[in-house]
Amino acid sequence: MSDKDCLRRFIFEQHNIRGEWVKLNQSLQQAKQHQVLVNQAVESQLGQALAAVALLSATIKFNGAMIMQLQGKGELTALVAQASNDQKIRGLVRSNDTVSATDLKTMIGEGGRMVLTIEVENGERYQGIVAIEANNLAGVVQDYFSQSEQLQTRLWLFADQHQAAGLLIQELPSDKPQDKLDWQRIEMLANTVTAAEMLDLDCETLLYRLFNEEKLRLYAPDPVKFHCGCSHSKISETLVALGRQELEDILSEHQHIKVDCQFCGAHYQFDKVDVESLLANALARNGDHPTTLH
Repeated sequence: MSDKDCLRRFIFEQHNIRGEWVKLNQSLQQAKQHQVLVNQAVESQLGQALAAVALLSATIKFNGAMIMQLQGKGELTALVAQASNDQKIRGLVRSNDTVSATDLKTMIGEGGRMVLTIEVENGERYQGIVAIEANNLAGVVQDYFSQSEQLQTRLWLFADQHQAAGLLIQELPSDKPQDKLDWQRIEMLANTVTAAEMLDLDCETLLYRLFNEEKLRLYAPDPVKFHCGCSHSKISETLVALGRQELEDILSEHQHIKVDCQFCGAHYQFDKVDVESLLANALARNGDHPTTLH
């Protein structure tokens, strides 16, 4: 397997430090296909966000999805990236018609924040929030880890028109003073990485260039794919949650309810009969009796 569209884990065998590397190629192109990207700066932010969420989702064991949302009052109004536990990614961007800023903090503007949500199947939902103070996404994520008093974590994220790449190192739990010194040295070495190296080199070459005096164990690659989990049944559940009155109001004005997936561009349409069936089935599942649309 080539080092395209994959994530690779590695550990420093003589230190309490682990790492991850990711490269997005075709998966990135597919994720961008249905997004309005007004310039290369916005395009880069989406690529970085997808690389970041792929890396972060691989740092924990869970069965579900991790969603990264960045919102603010600037020219870039919303940036969302999602990764599942099996490295299926998708993302979306919402912005003004023109975006003049080039750094993330200015793009997001006043009141910017990052919300990181972990949705676990048949489990509790976890959510963390951090203000966007750093100028780039890697810095925002690092602020999140610092604020939540979790393990020391550093990221390097780069993206261009063709691909996105990310590198993550993270300390493992330890109370040995030497481990802190080891972390500082590994972090200093990793911080020499350049955008060209991240985007152009394969994983093994990059790690050797950065850490050639260290003993690394590099694991087999995990494939990363673009996948949108939208479906007729999931859209149906969303509509039912809106309630009868709102659905009736929409149908009285438009005759049909049309829903477009913002991630993949899929189109869904429901008429009065479809909506009545959805409501009836939902009520039946709850032990109630369905009523009819007027």
